[in-house]
Amino acid sequence: MTGTPTAVAAVAAVAADAPLEKTTVTRRPVGPHDVLIETEFAGICHSDIHTVRSEWGPTVYPLVPGHEIVGIVREVGAGVTRHAVGDRVGVGCMVGACHECAACDDDQEQECERGPVMTYASPLPEGSVEGEVTQGGYSTHIVVEERMVVRVPESLDPASATPLLCAGITLYSPLRQWNVGPGSKVAILGMGGLGHVGVKLAVAMGAEVTVLSQSTAKREDSLRFGAVEHHATGGEEGKANLKALRGRFDLLLNTVSADLPLDPYLRLLRPRGVMVEIGLPTEPARLRPGTLAAGRRVLTGSMIGGIAETQEMLDFCAEHGITAQIELIAAEKINEAYDRVVSSDVRYRFVIDAATF
Repeated sequence: MTGTPTAVAAVAAVAADAPLEKTTVTRRPVGPHDVLIETEFAGICHSDIHTVRSEWGPTVYPLVPGHEIVGIVREVGAGVTRHAVGDRVGVGCMVGACHECAACDDDQEQECERGPVMTYASPLPEGSVEGEVTQGGYSTHIVVEERMVVRVPESLDPASATPLLCAGITLYSPLRQWNVGPGSKVAILGMGGLGHVGVKLAVAMGAEVTVLSQSTAKREDSLRFGAVEHHATGGEEGKANLKALRGRFDLLLNTVSADLPLDPYLRLLRPRGVMVEIGLPTEPARLRPGTLAAGRRVLTGSMIGGIAETQEMLDFCAEHGITAQIELIAAEKINEAYDRVVSSDVRYRFVIDAATF
């Protein structure tokens, strides 16, 4: 691919209300500090669906989504030192940053002062051979600067490790930020693609983990993943459970993307406890300021982490045998999978076999 842009097979969205379809996209030539990755697996994240369907604002079409990518390095630029041909590597939510600002110097590329370049839907310079915006991982190959690429440990199953490039770092980062360890009492709100990974990570860090879910349908899974309790939050039973659990937790991670009243969940925190918003619903948050003031509770948010922390997360997962629970699908099933994600009909993440692109 060196020196010449190349068309590669991909699956793209062409409109907010249209099915994704097979196509080709152009990948730039491999530069001195780039790696060419042949995709093995690409995860489906709910963020893909929000973006494809223009639910987070206008989307530029055609768009190839996908920011959970695992593959094999097939070519490296002359200046590449971190990765070699044949390495299994991963690409998450970002493919670029300025690498000069204070945030980047602090290994927090996701907070780059000039704005990180996201793996898909980020504007490209006018005249780019790759088009108007970045194109993501639902494709057979991708070219990425080496600093934004992480190593996938050999002990991790590559398909099941793929969601860790988004879901894994999304949960790992706030757990580390708020110093979760032995003795910590952690609640995970939502037992889905994010939540189930969060349970595994928090348990491996030594925390006592409780799952809060709309129903008890996934209680067996919660306990199998290491949680000590699973409580329903829906209906009259849920109201009683939320009242009984008040003041119990040091940290509550809300992975639910639906609009929820926050006060009942903030009351589950101990004094100076922390609730982290991760699911990012499209509606404004609803809460009473007095609920925060009582006990000096903290309400904050978190998205992904930097590249160094993502590598740390993968190494931690390899040490503790943590991967996502997945359903592996062919490219022909992507549209069906999108509908199933929206209806919560997956345990717990879809991963696409890139050989079918």
